[in-house]
Amino acid sequence: MPGGGFCKLPGGTVVVAISLPSPAGGGATVRFLVHAANRARALTRLRNLGFRAVYLRGNAEPPTPDEITAVLHHPDGLLWRPDQTAGAELWHPARALLGPAGPA
Repeated sequence: MPGGGFCKLPGGTVVVAISLPSPAGGGATVRFLVHAANRARALTRLRNLGFRAVYLRGNAEPPTPDEITAVLHHPDGLLWRPDQTAGAELWHPARALLGPAGPA
């Protein structure tokens, strides 16, 4: 079951943090951070990446202040990193999951 949470910012926007199974498989989890106008739009951004069954139930694992800073300073507002290496690996843009952006 994915764990996650959200934090409402003073400007009215939200930062959603959610742990999902890794797209690469192997039983690993990936932590996603999404900055959006509201929770529904944040989850829609994840669904548009191919995570169709993404739901946020509760606020058990809200984003930390460091995670909020990371996502606010990224132009895309959508980051990920492996969940097990929470302090060792840097955040990656979501475009890195999608592969090359240009035509083949």
